[in-house]
Amino acid sequence: MDTVPLRFERQPEDAMRREAEAFADELHRRRSVRHFSTDPIPLDVVRACVRAAGSAPSGANKQPWTFVLVTDPALKASIREAAEEEERAFYEDRAPDSWLADLEPLGTDADKPFLVDAPALLVAFAQKAGDEGDNHYYVSTSVGLACGMLLAALHRAGLATLTHTPSPMGFLARILGRPRTEKAFLLIPVGYPAEGCEVPDIGRKSLADILVEDPKGS
Repeated sequence: MDTVPLRFERQPEDAMRREAEAFADELHRRRSVRHFSTDPIPLDVVRACVRAAGSAPSGANKQPWTFVLVTDPALKASIREAAEEEERAFYEDRAPDSWLADLEPLGTDADKPFLVDAPALLVAFAQKAGDEGDNHYYVSTSVGLACGMLLAALHRAGLATLTHTPSPMGFLARILGRPRTEKAFLLIPVGYPAEGCEVPDIGRKSLADILVEDPKGS
């Protein structure tokens, strides 16, 4: 395989610290939004964020993702109807009591108006195989990395998002006409928060709670 020079500029350590802290603070301000304004958003900004997501690392550089942008009101209504059908089954029959108890403080239920209120939906699909039947590797890990980068890019661009995972999500491939080689991975409403939007008062684990340095084995 041919190679090219790496485009990398080494930064002074003080600048690195400022950038790292500023970015961490910015991402800590990101919250999942369930109450969206119906105001339109600049779709070229959304496309640029998807382009950023497409730069994510992937197994054997297969880039096993497809992102579908939905703005058509009829399509959004169809997605909401199908999603709420699955969510009702989840809340009424499939979810164990412990899961429902954990969700209760967040105020979620089977009603998903954000799927039509948000001016745009991004649906991430994982490609189980390529168009020519070639193998893809570490698909879930690769698509998860791309989605994380997408959420960060959308937040950085000034847009609110929600990660929505109605289960199962097979209806998305049907409604959006995706091939059998693709499986819905994540549904992301995108827009501006509704005026007066409030979110649950939750905390984040501290750095000490999530970082282990140089652990000693037995």
